[in-house]
Amino acid sequence: MQTSDRPIPAKESNFLAQNPHLGELAAGQRSGFDPDSPPDPKLLDSCVHCGFCLSTCPSYRVLGKETDSPRGRIYLMDAINEGTAQLDRTTAQHFDTCLGCLACVTTCPSGVKYDQLISATRPQVERNVPRSLPEQALRTLIFQIFPYPDRLKLLMPFLLLYQQSGLQTLVRSTGLLKKWLPNLAAMEEILPRLSWDTLNRDFPETIPAQGSQRYRVGMILGCVQRTLFSGVNAATLRALTANGCEVVIPPSQGCCSALPAHQGQTNQAQAIARQMIDAFAATNLDYIIINAAGCGHTLKEYHHILQDDPQYRDRAVAFVEKVRDIHEFFVEVGWIAPLQPIAPEPVTLVYHDACHLLHGQKISAPPRDLLQQIPGVTLREPIDSQLCCGSAGIYNLLQPEIADELGELKVQNLTNTGADAIASPNPGCSLQIQKHLGLQNKTVPVLHPIELLDRAMRGEALPKGDR
Repeated sequence: MQTSDRPIPAKESNFLAQNPHLGELAAGQRSGFDPDSPPDPKLLDSCVHCGFCLSTCPSYRVLGKETDSPRGRIYLMDAINEGTAQLDRTTAQHFDTCLGCLACVTTCPSGVKYDQLISATRPQVERNVPRSLPEQALRTLIFQIFPYPDRLKLLMPFLLLYQQSGLQTLVRSTGLLKKWLPNLAAMEEILPRLSWDTLNRDFPETIPAQGSQRYRVGMILGCVQRTLFSGVNAATLRALTANGCEVVIPPSQGCCSALPAHQGQTNQAQAIARQMIDAFAATNLDYIIINAAGCGHTLKEYHHILQDDPQYRDRAVAFVEKVRDIHEFFVEVGWIAPLQPIAPEPVTLVYHDACHLLHGQKISAPPRDLLQQIPGVTLREPIDSQLCCGSAGIYNLLQPEIADELGELKVQNLTNTGADAIASPNPGCSLQIQKHLGLQNKTVPVLHPIELLDRAMRGEALPKGDR
C-alpha cells in the first residue's frame, strides 16, 4: 500500500502515544489497508475531533475507551491509512465493537460521514485480518443461514422441538452453554416462543386491494421477519390492502443483504442485492414496502452497494427510488382505514426508536404520528430514546456482553415509562427487548407499530405480556 510522507499530526501522535497497545510499525514495514476502496482520506479529514459523538456512542458508553468511540476509530483509520498503525487483530477489535447504529452521524455538527467510513473499513478487516477458528465458525454459521430464508425455515422445526421438548429449559437451567459457548448462548437466548401456525404461514403472490385500488405495491418479507415474526407481515398485508393497495409478493425474493453488508461481506451482499432487484423486475409497482428498519436502510443503499456494477447500477437506483418504510409510506399517502380503540380503557404506548430507522433513514415522526391516530392511545417517550438497544443486526451474537448491558438499560428506560405496551419497528430490536424483559421478569407486550394499527383496524384488544 502506498502511504504519504506527511508528518504525523500532533492529534494522531498523541492518540497513538495514549494507546500503546496498538503497537508501532518496524522500520520500513507497511501493514495498512489494501488498495480496494479504503476509507476516504477526505472523509477522515472532515472530522474535527470535537467529541460530540462520544456521548451518543453506545460502545463508548459501555467500554469508556477512546479507541471504541467514533472519534477514536477515525484516528485509527487515519493512522492505518498513513502507515503509522497496523491493521491487525488489535486494531480490528475496535472496529468490531462498533454497533453501526449511526447515532454519531446524527449527532456530528461537522457532518462527518462515519457511516461511509465504517462501511469502507469492515471489508478491509474481513479481507486482511485472520479470525480465530471459533470466530470463523460462528460467522460462517450466521452468514450461511440467516440471510437465506429457506435455510432458516428448515431450522425452525428443530428449534420448535427444542422448546416444546423441555430441552431448552434444561439447557438454560445448567448455565453451561453461556459459560462455554457465550456466542451460541446469546443466539439461543433471543429465540422467541415458536408455534407451528407461525412457521407455516405463506402468502399469495398477488393480493387485491379492498375497495377502490389506490396503489400497486410490492412487499418484502425479510428473513427473520418472515420466520420469527410472520404475524408482522400478516398485519402489514392487511393494513396495505385495507388502505387500497394491491400487494405483490414475488416468491423469488430473498434476504435484503443487511447482515452481510453491515459486516463487510461485500460479495455476498452484492449477490443478494442483485437477487432482490431481479425478484421485483417487471412487476410495475408504485412502491416497494419494507416493515423492518434494518432491512429498509440497506434496501435504500443498493445504489451504493452496487455502484461498481455496470449491469445493476442503474437498476439499483430505480429500485431505491421506490423503496418506502411502511410508516413512511402511510404518512406519505395517507391512512384511510377506520381505527377503533385497542382496549376498553385508555392505553399508554412507548415507541422504541430503531437505529436504522431513526439514524439511517431519518424516520422518527411517522411511526409516532400513526400510533397516535389510534383512539385512546397516549404515547410516552423513554429516557435515552436514541441509544441503541444492543441488537444491531448480529452484534448481540458477536459481542454479547456489550449488547447485554445496552439491552438491560434499554428495557429499564422503556418500562420506566409505565407503558402498557412497547412498539418496536425492527425484528432484531424486538428480540433483544423481549430477551431483557424476560431477564428482568417483566411482561410488557412488544408489538410492531403496524400490528397495533392492525388491531385497531380490526377492533382486536391489546394482548397481555406473554414472555
